[in-house]
Amino acid sequence: MTTKFFTNKDENTLISKFEGVFKYNPNIHYFDALVGYFRASGYFRIRPLLEKVPKIRILVGINVDKLLAEAQKKGFDFFRSKDRTKEEFIQEIKEDIQQTHYDQETEKGILQFIKDIITKKVEVKAHPDKKIHAKVYIFRPEPFNQHTPASVITGSSNLTDAGLGASTIRNYEFNVQLNDYEDVKFATEEFEILWKEAVDILPVDVQNIEKKTYLNDDITPFELYIKLLIEYFGESINYDPDSIGDLPANFKKLSYQIDAVNEGFHMLLKHNGFILADVVGLGKTVVATMVAKKFILQNGKENTKILVIYPPAVEKNWKNTFKYFGIDKYAKFITNGSLHKILEGHSDYWNKEEYDLIIVDEAHKFRNHTTGAFQNLQLICKSPRANKGHIEGLQKKVILVTATPLNNKPDDIFHQILMFQDARQSTLPITNLTSFFASLVEEYKALKRTEKPDIDKLRNIYGKIRKNIIEPITIRRTRKDIENIPEYQKDLAEQGIRFPKVEPPKKIEYVMNEKLNQLFYKTVFYLIDEDKLNYARYQAIAGLKPEAAKGLYERAELASKSLAMIMKTLLIKRLESSFYAFKKSLNSFQKATDRMIKMFENDKIFIAPDTDINKLLEKGWSEEEIEKEIERLSEENPKNRVFKASDFKPEFIQLLKKDKKNIDDLVNSWQEIEDDPKLEVFLQALQTQFLNKKTNIEGKLVIFSESKDTTDYLKKRLEEQGRTDVLTISSENRNDLYETIVANFDANCEHQKQKNDYNILITTEVLAEGVNLHRSNVIVHYDTPWNATRLIQRIGRVNRIGTKADTIYNYVFYPSAQGDSQIQLNKTALTKIQAFHTAFGEDNQVYSQEEILDEVKLFNKEAVREEEDERLKYLYFLRKFRDENKSWFEKIKKLPLKSRTGRNSTTLHRPELQNGTAVFLKNSKKFEFYWVDSQNQPYEITPLEAFKIFEAQPDEKSCQLIENHHKHVAIAINHFQSQEYKLVALQETPEALGGVAQSAKKFLFEIVKHPIVSESQKENIQKIILLIDIGKFTNLATDINKLRKKIQKKVLKLNDALAELDKIALQYGVQSNLVQKESDESLEKPVLIISESFE
Repeated sequence: MTTKFFTNKDENTLISKFEGVFKYNPNIHYFDALVGYFRASGYFRIRPLLEKVPKIRILVGINVDKLLAEAQKKGFDFFRSKDRTKEEFIQEIKEDIQQTHYDQETEKGILQFIKDIITKKVEVKAHPDKKIHAKVYIFRPEPFNQHTPASVITGSSNLTDAGLGASTIRNYEFNVQLNDYEDVKFATEEFEILWKEAVDILPVDVQNIEKKTYLNDDITPFELYIKLLIEYFGESINYDPDSIGDLPANFKKLSYQIDAVNEGFHMLLKHNGFILADVVGLGKTVVATMVAKKFILQNGKENTKILVIYPPAVEKNWKNTFKYFGIDKYAKFITNGSLHKILEGHSDYWNKEEYDLIIVDEAHKFRNHTTGAFQNLQLICKSPRANKGHIEGLQKKVILVTATPLNNKPDDIFHQILMFQDARQSTLPITNLTSFFASLVEEYKALKRTEKPDIDKLRNIYGKIRKNIIEPITIRRTRKDIENIPEYQKDLAEQGIRFPKVEPPKKIEYVMNEKLNQLFYKTVFYLIDEDKLNYARYQAIAGLKPEAAKGLYERAELASKSLAMIMKTLLIKRLESSFYAFKKSLNSFQKATDRMIKMFENDKIFIAPDTDINKLLEKGWSEEEIEKEIERLSEENPKNRVFKASDFKPEFIQLLKKDKKNIDDLVNSWQEIEDDPKLEVFLQALQTQFLNKKTNIEGKLVIFSESKDTTDYLKKRLEEQGRTDVLTISSENRNDLYETIVANFDANCEHQKQKNDYNILITTEVLAEGVNLHRSNVIVHYDTPWNATRLIQRIGRVNRIGTKADTIYNYVFYPSAQGDSQIQLNKTALTKIQAFHTAFGEDNQVYSQEEILDEVKLFNKEAVREEEDERLKYLYFLRKFRDENKSWFEKIKKLPLKSRTGRNSTTLHRPELQNGTAVFLKNSKKFEFYWVDSQNQPYEITPLEAFKIFEAQPDEKSCQLIENHHKHVAIAINHFQSQEYKLVALQETPEALGGVAQSAKKFLFEIVKHPIVSESQKENIQKIILLIDIGKFTNLATDINKLRKKIQKKVLKLNDALAELDKIALQYGVQSNLVQKESDESLEKPVLIISESFE
């Protein structure tokens, strides 16, 4: 039995019905369509069928509710506004054209529709005041009567691709075809009534549609180039110096800093955080404070609380800067080693949920996710905001301040950004950061294992990280960027600011005589070779017999070796620092060893294995202070464990005695040395080079040493020379003397407050960061740090905004020797030291003095070029164009998306571009640029490469699009989507979650089924699973797995385990973390921004 109904299923579609009617009724004279929803892009599907139809009428409904609301708002009678009805129809047609599929066939159909209206092939009217939900298609011959065949189709199908059933994606429709005369007559009469009430859409109304959409062929290459820049830079175009409010009187309003503030604030809103990575000396503290002030203004003063986290050495700098900007009352300040106080509810701090913005200085110190400091910071950053202000959202905003975002291992970067990104649900172009970084970390490790790492492969790894991770959330301005942008240059010139040139390090050699050189060589080998010194005094727990150590010390062997390594390192560094410091440390080592032997003689051996050296280093302790702490710890064990000599392996006391013999030998040898050639050369160079008035403008000198003993020694010797203007700084007195340091060495200090009580500053590494010393332009490295980055940080203290000097000079001391045999001995000793440095470990990459000189030369020659960001030139160009061509800029800004143009590669003298197409795509997560070549091969290109392809002169004329233009755009879109599908497929694999997370989830799925689990516990478990899924907290899955292992080992019963699980839920704020797993947004179709082809 046949039916008159059809649903667009299989071949039974509306378009097939149309085809049948016209095929078997060749005398159709009238085609009338009444639709509530019309797509010009669907018109071309039926246009071939209408070729021989003399009379075509289309009556369209419009969004009456929208216009009625608009009319009521403006207080006029909408029903009399025929013009507004036309406008709405034309606007809907333009939107349809913009949203339709980008292909040549569709475009031809749209252009045909416009042409048909202009030539009156088709009449179109829009009904102004009825909600037309009906869909009616009437087919009539001429004449029309009860004896002539006619049809009417009605139902749910609109005149669109999906409604017609003409595309692969079809709507489910319910339609009926009626062929009875009375039915067709009734439909025609109703149509006529509505047609008379409707508003004519005249040819003149549609003539400009083409010009108002991407079909406009009058767009020039230059206009498309400007459109590209507008779309790429977005809000960054708008330079608003007033957006940050007023600055304190002694702070300069610098345009590059204001740009950084506005860009950073935009990143805060979009990604919940950003990395502030301007190079040393460009004022990161000020920029971060300005962002904080803007955040307060936008979020509301009464709603905003800020937490500032920093190393102890820069505490006053942060507090003073916030105070100068008048926002200190909205903030709490805490050192990076004290975060536990917030989690413990210390009264000096607000609860972790109360903070809205968190600033983390020296953020790279939190790169290790296994430390307690990382865990504490992430718990603070990721707990939801308690009081939402005008800036919506529960997630806190985080600013990570570090000058070296890419100078770490890939997983270091990964863990830092997890302070404001979720590992498997990020806001970045790469949604699943876990799987993205996992493959890169494996590549990195494989490269590091090779004898000669492939630098190109290494660059490729960091290139992926830079593009997908770093660029969307990082602000990095370099000096060269600032010097090369006229807008910035002018600003600096008006403010009287200049950047000095940094001279490569100058080597100051001191010559050791034959006796001293022999002793230096001997000492190096004694300190490094295990057959000479075993540092047994510091390996006592490893010397215990197994039965004596049982249950007391975990990983005793590792802990002992670590402590011995620290002591070995301190002695080697001390030897390189000064003979005075070394002799003092050697004597301490001798005493410590003698004391241990004495304990054996007394049959009472005290062991103290507690060593948190990293925490001491973070606090800015000098090496001497650490050495004293080790001595204290070796005598004050919290466990108060006392052992007998018989508890130790017999060979341990022998190692102690062997150490004593060799230490005594060294002590006796060094007691005979009175010469100090390094000091002699230093004193000689002090006047001839370091304080030379031709180079040292203000007569201020900064001297760095890693050893406090050395700084004290230098001060004493200078005072013996009659100097009274020497200031020494260490962690002991830094805070007390902070104002003195500022008054005497900070060029940004108010002129009336500047002093000259001290002209020579001798300091440990405690002043290597977070302080201005730029009244001096000369630095002396009395000893060279093993890490080149630390050397650069030192230079950064004087290479800062506000210096009067044109040139920065830095000097490095270096041991030398006389005579071929002595030189060879000296080189052998230094090689031995270097071998030790290299073996010291990947996390503390170290260098010989020769290598660090080479590296710093490279820094000044190459890296001090500082990764110039060429994009800033284009941003400046765009701003300049806007300011000089306001109306033209606004016209280009309004150009529709999908705009395109053709260009002539021969005229441009760029034959490599011939028959190729550049395409700019984006979705909500990322921009992507493609070049599709003449062989139809797509390539991802960088923004800079795209800028250079699109770049054009104002007088360049456009030409016809190439034949493959639409095909090329489709290839680019398909490539974009295929890459997205690959990412999604990767994210759905077990590996994407990670083994630790998989194990934790499996355990939770099992435990939640147990009958003793309460409903509230079940709810918590489900939330924990969700938090693990999205990767909210790095260590949550690890903590769950620890609990799982305790149950498996029967350390805990299920009841106790559930109690532990409740504690974990409380610790991670499971109840307040209202999270949900996102729908798969990464599969959204890309938006075509613009495209350009070359003939």
